[in-house]
Amino acid sequence: MNNLKLDESFWSKKYTAGDMGWDIGYVSIPLKEYIDQLTNKELKILIPGGGNSYEAEYLFNRGFTNVSVVDISSIPLENLLKRIPSFPKENLLHRDFYDLEETYDLILEQTFFCAQDPKFRKDYASKMHEILKPNGKLVGLLFNIPLNNDKPPFGGNEQEYRSLFEESFIIEKMETAYNSIPSRAGNELFIIMGLR
Repeated sequence: MNNLKLDESFWSKKYTAGDMGWDIGYVSIPLKEYIDQLTNKELKILIPGGGNSYEAEYLFNRGFTNVSVVDISSIPLENLLKRIPSFPKENLLHRDFYDLEETYDLILEQTFFCAQDPKFRKDYASKMHEILKPNGKLVGLLFNIPLNNDKPPFGGNEQEYRSLFEESFIIEKMETAYNSIPSRAGNELFIIMGLR
């Protein structure tokens, strides 16, 4: 990792410089299609490391009333508020994901896992387990390719993810996403997991 510190300063500099290769500019298709079949608009939803959070914008515009975004950098949270001034400010959480204490019905994973130093992956799984409600779901996308060793995004593979999650989670789905954006086609796993 070359002592790369993935802290607020690191990510804020990325936003300021426009160095945001992860940001596709709209809600990702697999998450959009998952959201489209949700019927309970009162679900308590979290988007961790949400960035510019087009998923939160999409949910909010579809009438979901309890959507929160947590990000270590304030810049993307401010960007979301510029796009949707009526988004509840108290649901824009400028803090470290690992400091969260509330629990959620649904957590949407979109490029947060791959943005963290792989040595924290067990911490990620543990924290997700802690903040999911008993019948909650962790849903999203994980890269199924090697990617970088010394900077984000960090890749991985299905075998690694299964060994990481299966002890604490029921893996309902972990399969190649059929509806990825073209540049990620064949390289993403769509996941749906609940608590064991």
